Amino acid sequence: MTISCTLAEARRMDALNKLNLLDTPPSEAFDRITRMAARLFDLPIAAVSLTDANRQWFKSRVGVEHTAIPRMRAPCGSVADSGDLLVVPDLLEDEYFRDSPLAASGVRYYAGAPLTTADGHCLGAMCVLGMQPRQTTPDEISALCDLASMIMSQIELQHALGRIDPLSGLPNRNQFMEDFQDLQYDRPAGEQRLAVLINLSTPDQLGHAARAMSPSYLDELVTDAACWLRAMAGAGRIVYQVSSTQFALIAPPGATVATYVPLLEQKIAQAQCIAKSRYVATPTVGVAPFEVGASDCLSVLRQAQSAAQDAIDTPTHIAVYSEAEDARYRRRFALLNDFGAALESPGQLRLVFQPRIDLITGMCTGAEALLRWQHPTLGAVGPAEFIPVIERSGMAQATTAWVLASAMRQQRLWRDQGLILQLSVNVSAANLLEPDFAAALEAGLRQHGLEAACMELEITESAIMAQPVKAHAMLEAIAATGVRLAIDDFGTGYSSLSYLQRMPADVVKIDQSFIIGLEDDTRKQALVATMITLSQDLGLRVVAEGVEFDEVRTFLTLAGCDEAQGYLFARPMEAEELTGWCASSAPAATPGRSAPSHYAFQM
Repeated sequence: MTISCTLAEARRMDALNKLNLLDTPPSEAFDRITRMAARLFDLPIAAVSLTDANRQWFKSRVGVEHTAIPRMRAPCGSVADSGDLLVVPDLLEDEYFRDSPLAASGVRYYAGAPLTTADGHCLGAMCVLGMQPRQTTPDEISALCDLASMIMSQIELQHALGRIDPLSGLPNRNQFMEDFQDLQYDRPAGEQRLAVLINLSTPDQLGHAARAMSPSYLDELVTDAACWLRAMAGAGRIVYQVSSTQFALIAPPGATVATYVPLLEQKIAQAQCIAKSRYVATPTVGVAPFEVGASDCLSVLRQAQSAAQDAIDTPTHIAVYSEAEDARYRRRFALLNDFGAALESPGQLRLVFQPRIDLITGMCTGAEALLRWQHPTLGAVGPAEFIPVIERSGMAQATTAWVLASAMRQQRLWRDQGLILQLSVNVSAANLLEPDFAAALEAGLRQHGLEAACMELEITESAIMAQPVKAHAMLEAIAATGVRLAIDDFGTGYSSLSYLQRMPADVVKIDQSFIIGLEDDTRKQALVATMITLSQDLGLRVVAEGVEFDEVRTFLTLAGCDEAQGYLFARPMEAEELTGWCASSAPAATPGRSAPSHYAFQM
């Protein structure tokens, strides 16, 4: 809670400082409203009070000589903290304010209405004060709130950088928010409307253009888009520029998703035919339905932006806001945000281990370390949900470091207990781009007193092909340490012969998508048998993932597969369980093949 409050205060202070109001000269526009407040309440003191870090500074004041008072126990400070109207009939009768500097100065009555920006940050209060206790009528409260709104209008007019974007000439985000608010009063409550957001380019396209084009490219993209968007919207429809490359509009009354989306598709296609940027930028469009009188402007804008992101993967590049998809995305974002704390907090993350079985001897020869997350409020979060999110974030490297350190500690403990297993750890594409990854790996082995060959790193083909030159260089450096390398999810990526020849791998792990259903699929059987033969001809040991039935194990054994893992043998288990499982599991060798003499890892 403290962190959340501190962050909210930092954002509020940032909003206040951006307006450049503090310590500025008096302004008649503000003083006129302050005098009106004093007259309406028939009170000697009125002020426009802005809450700074440790003071209340008065942009405008009536009946008081000083320009600031301490923030501590100041009623205006409480308004800034809560963002709500505050009325104190008698400061001396109030438990919190009776000891305040304001009460000590003789002030008995206080009423303050929040000065809130369009983004929801409270800057301070429009306040009136009296030297005698008094009550406040509903009409007075309404008038005070109206005066606060007038003050905010003056602040925005003078300090919010205008309402027109200087480059495109279109109304900006502030104007969109104001017009959206006016719509709530001008149109019937409950009316169904559509907000449309046009994103000029995908993030990848903007990144490539920034590298390849001149600095004026973005300016040209925006001015070109403003031209065809005005034409597309037609007379009577306002187009707003809500960010550097995003535009928004409100569809006309009566427009529905069924009627308006096809019209958008047609107009976007026509506009792109004449756009100069059509070959290097792909506009995406998000449509967000909303209800007049029941929708918040920023929420609707966010929903339209979310739909525009979804539109990247659609054939028409137009998508309608999906509450279910948005909820999934927001959950992924929340998980990503929480995972950083999980890395630093004991007890949330742990490793479980799935055994790998030698198909000849039936012995457990190794185990794969798998990350698990027990979220403090969401409970167990599955790896299929959080691992892809982490791998696409900046925390992929830190996550692998955590897993490697934990796996090495466990490997040391097992070896001290006399359990000799090879331990496999999954590595992401980001790790292969770390210049010191191999050195850090060696340092970890030395720290835990482990020989390099007792650890194995599993790398997917797609991770290697993301940046193949750098990845192959790092793989060579890892192989030079003596740590074994395995190609994970084999068959789902590139799998070319030249690729297999060049990679310094020791093991191929056939993806479970080829193994599940293998018992009844002759085409899969032929494909898997070929994979096994090809890999072994290249000197690689073969592991089959996802083995669930004895018929599959029999086929794999006869086809020459070396090892297997899957629910047929054991589910992933805690470290202590694996120790007992290895001690109690009797080997179940399948006849027909001899054990390779070079294979040294066994219990």
